[in-house]
Amino acid sequence: MVQRLTQPVEERDREKLVQFCDALDVTHCDEVQARTPTRVAGEVSSVRVVPRAGAPSLEVTVTDGRGSVVGVFFGRRRLAGLTPGRRLVMEGVAASQGKRCYMYNPVYELLA
Repeated sequence: MVQRLTQPVEERDREKLVQFCDALDVTHCDEVQARTPTRVAGEVSSVRVVPRAGAPSLEVTVTDGRGSVVGVFFGRRRLAGLTPGRRLVMEGVAASQGKRCYMYNPVYELLA
């Protein structure tokens, strides 16, 4: 009980996010395999616009408390509802570049 009271807020938030994602039928972000259809869930930790080949791309980083996956939406500057702190399920074919995992133009579902 004493340990629970002295636990940092960030660690408690991460544990709640892990429990939330465990309740869904998804792959954990740290277990995603490249070149395989994958379904992950988590919370949007960052959103940024990155120019790729002269056109904008929206990069949305989703974390599940264990790891993260970056959803890349080509030709977009923003998508309604995709803001930091929002929970979602993202589905697509995973790709890796270095140590980062990406999904290009994934299908996503916003969660409450």
